[in-house]
Amino acid sequence: MRAGRVFAYGATAGLVADALLGDPRRGHPVAGFGRAAARVESLLWRDDRGRGALHTLVCAGGAVGAAALAARAVRGRPALAVALTAATTWSVVGGTSLGREARAIGGALAAGDLEVARERLPHLCGRDPQALDGPGIARAVVESVAENTSDAVVGALVWGAIGGVPGLVGFRAANTLDAMVGHKSPRYRRYGWASARLDDVVGWPGARLTAALAVAGGRPAQAVHAWKADAHRHPSPNAGPVEAAFAGALGVRLGGTLAYAGRVEHRPVLNGESGREVRGSDIERAVRLSRRVSALALGVCVAGRLVAGHLVAGRSGAGLSGVGRSGAGRSGAGRSAAGLSGVGRSGAGRSAAGRSAAGLSAAAWKRGRG
Repeated sequence: MRAGRVFAYGATAGLVADALLGDPRRGHPVAGFGRAAARVESLLWRDDRGRGALHTLVCAGGAVGAAALAARAVRGRPALAVALTAATTWSVVGGTSLGREARAIGGALAAGDLEVARERLPHLCGRDPQALDGPGIARAVVESVAENTSDAVVGALVWGAIGGVPGLVGFRAANTLDAMVGHKSPRYRRYGWASARLDDVVGWPGARLTAALAVAGGRPAQAVHAWKADAHRHPSPNAGPVEAAFAGALGVRLGGTLAYAGRVEHRPVLNGESGREVRGSDIERAVRLSRRVSALALGVCVAGRLVAGHLVAGRSGAGLSGVGRSGAGRSGAGRSAAGLSGVGRSGAGRSAAGRSAAGLSAAAWKRGRG
């Protein structure tokens, strides 16, 4: 079974498992990676970019290396390869848990229970919930749903299509390291620099695909306008396009003043020209848009991987065909040389030389045609 089909079957099965089961309650591989990364940090931490880069290399490189070994172990065994891809996809995506947390907060807001909504908000994002009213909490949830659609689903699928199981694991490792140390706090401003930059790089393609699919899944004209007008003003190169496209697709305003553990940020307003204030009911709309984008992303990534596999196979076949034609040409030259050689000889000598040359020429021709 070709690698494209392995990814197609495995990624689809992994997303279905996530939809039915959500994240594993115990023994989550990402949580295990986080504990290991925290241990590495305790050994390496210094207020230094070099130490932070080493931390990123050890953690992300180790995860990718282990995944590559696992993928190599099942090479040539299609059923095991599909199972490994499915299990890895299930482990690294988190669309169902994202939707559950968002809906729980939306339900609390609908019931008028602002305190419960504030208690649950840290499960979804790092905002200071005590500084937020109902619309502020709703806006924070919609922004988190938008950004995590890329980080928790689409980006992983993109890298799975590119690199298989190592790609899935590498993306999740980079994203987890960014969440752990890629902050601008005094402790991590320098140490977390490498992890933050790595996450920016690996998150780039998934963020653009997420934004494009949000355009297709919502209000296209308004989403495109918000993306073009406002995305570049966001401090994050990847969250900007995603949040702007979601804002336009949902017809709401995102961004503005944010509070993180006592630190206040004044971000630009996204879709400010035509969007309205976020309401609690918009959380459900954002979750539904996220699910549509995730389903479309699976289709795009699977199709892209299959098409890429066919193109590679086609070029390989053309190369082998060229080699065959070259061999056939050489054998033809050999036959001509044998004939000319035979004309210049006499009797039995000519006959023996002709048979010898003709035999070599025929063998070469058969190899060329084969």
